[in-house]
Amino acid sequence: MPQAQAKTSKGKLALFSEGSIDTPFAIIVLVLLSVGLIMMYSASYTYSYYDRGDSSAMIKNQFMFAVIGVVAMAFVSKVNIRFIKVLTPLAMIGTIGLLMLVLVLPEYKPGFHRWINLGFTTFQPSEIAKFALILFCAWGMEKHHNIIMGRTRLRSEWTKRFADSDIKRLLTGSFGMTLFYGGVVVFIALLVYLENHMSGTILMMGIGAFMLYLGGFNRWYFIAAILAVSIAVIYMLANKQEIISAYENGTIKNPIMKAYMSERIVAWLDKDFDPLGARWQTDNSIYAIGSGGFWGVGLGNSKQKHMYVSEPQNDFIFSIVVEELGFIGATIILVLFALLIWRGVVIGIKAKDRFSSLVAMGIVFQVGLQVVLNVAVVSDFIPNTGISLPFFSYGGTSLDMLLVEMGVVLAISRQSNIEKLTKRKAVKSA
Repeated sequence: MPQAQAKTSKGKLALFSEGSIDTPFAIIVLVLLSVGLIMMYSASYTYSYYDRGDSSAMIKNQFMFAVIGVVAMAFVSKVNIRFIKVLTPLAMIGTIGLLMLVLVLPEYKPGFHRWINLGFTTFQPSEIAKFALILFCAWGMEKHHNIIMGRTRLRSEWTKRFADSDIKRLLTGSFGMTLFYGGVVVFIALLVYLENHMSGTILMMGIGAFMLYLGGFNRWYFIAAILAVSIAVIYMLANKQEIISAYENGTIKNPIMKAYMSERIVAWLDKDFDPLGARWQTDNSIYAIGSGGFWGVGLGNSKQKHMYVSEPQNDFIFSIVVEELGFIGATIILVLFALLIWRGVVIGIKAKDRFSSLVAMGIVFQVGLQVVLNVAVVSDFIPNTGISLPFFSYGGTSLDMLLVEMGVVLAISRQSNIEKLTKRKAVKSA
């Protein structure tokens, strides 16, 4: 029996699967990674020199993590996706443990509980949480699909303890599944929020909502959420002068948002607000984008990366990309991201089971969401919040987890019903 099957001849779950990977997806990943490393070095060498005394210190670290990530991607691409599925509940439990652990450990940076310091390196549990949330939602959406769709109700030893009633029927049906999985998403997002990590919180909520939508939950829940967010944004824009005045007078009392979060919203609403403080990074990002023009100033020739855009190698790297490569270069990069997402969706649609399909589409949605939010931040379409640009922004944990996720999509592609490049060659040679 081939390893591509879930079981070996002895009835055990196979660790590895056979079949060829989707070559176009792999090529796009490697191209984005290569361009990202080049741009990361170009954007970072000035900051790296002043911060670490070595202009190549950051690219050395990033390249090392990239090599580790590519090796991990190649290994994971061989793993049987059904083996990953079996481990999903344990992965989720471990992720929750890490998210709780980071809250009680000493702060690696003042005011932020985001990093676990291992001595030789640090990592952010929130990066692992994005992947774990996708896996868990996909696992649950497949396991409880008929209940979610309203075709049956949850039946277990636990539910048998309660007498039949309208409440029991409600909680063991689609509504109960909505409460459970929606509660898991909110719980994970809350743990990330407690790290003082608003961008991570937004990503968790966005990823979770998308996975629930794909899982077949009632569409009206999502329509209501979109309307609520839209009304909130329209209200802020329509009353921005009152909000700005209230902030300056110290009359805004928001128990949910931290002080720096409120400041960034005000800085987004008022383009003249604190140009040497809250608006500094965003304003210089706009200057960089405007300086790039159609063709750009040339690779390595950015002026704004020289200590104007704060940490240009990280969340605002796309502004340096536009300045150096111009509108044309930035458009090509965005097209590459679009092709990556498109190919990932194709792999997901052609997957042989619901779990694999949801995982593939969830992973590429995460990439797409981060790209959209990052570009929106650097161009001042939304308030400044630290969302990294996949494959480009500096960060070992982020890059390696991203490449592991790409490996999972490639693993799914081995068993997807899509035409492979190797099959085309075989047909032609025949």
